[in-house]
Amino acid sequence: MVLTPSEMLPLGTALPSFQLEQVAGSPSGDGPWSSETLAAQPLLVLFLCAHCPFVKHIEPELTRLEGDYAGRLQIIGISSNSTLTHPQDGPEGLREQAERCGWSFPYLFDASQAVAKAFHAACTPDLFLFDAAHRLVYRGQLDGSRPGNDQPLDGRDLRRAIEALLRGEPISPEQHPSIGCNIKWHPEAGPGR
Repeated sequence: MVLTPSEMLPLGTALPSFQLEQVAGSPSGDGPWSSETLAAQPLLVLFLCAHCPFVKHIEPELTRLEGDYAGRLQIIGISSNSTLTHPQDGPEGLREQAERCGWSFPYLFDASQAVAKAFHAACTPDLFLFDAAHRLVYRGQLDGSRPGNDQPLDGRDLRRAIEALLRGEPISPEQHPSIGCNIKWHPEAGPGR
């Protein structure tokens, strides 16, 4: 495990366009899923995976977030880890994770890792909140909780940003990077390739 912070993509960045295979979630289950089908409403993109202890740690709060903001916030999970080095992060492992956590949001598999590179995603979890025009307004940590640090897992940093966005209020640009396991790049490539 390599402890890695988020790269903090510049605020105001437009949502990258992408099409990926959906491995779990609604509405259509498996098959291609495109960012072009998104409604004009706030969007939370989560770079996750099945094996990372930092992701496992926040799974309960992600489940609560999905329930608390249903209908007001679109959520999409994306896993970009190499299955050459981490086969448990392939489609079957992601499906099992989504079922275990009760997630109904689309969970997508980025086999080529092109989407992770477009987002400058560096770690799992890496969180990106976009406004209704799909411009980046928050990127950073869920909260200060980490495995074993005894901080409450309550999503306070992300929730503060979501609440401000939904009320039409400014979101503070003072944002703390997410920290977790590095994205597992394919052995022949890296984040810059």
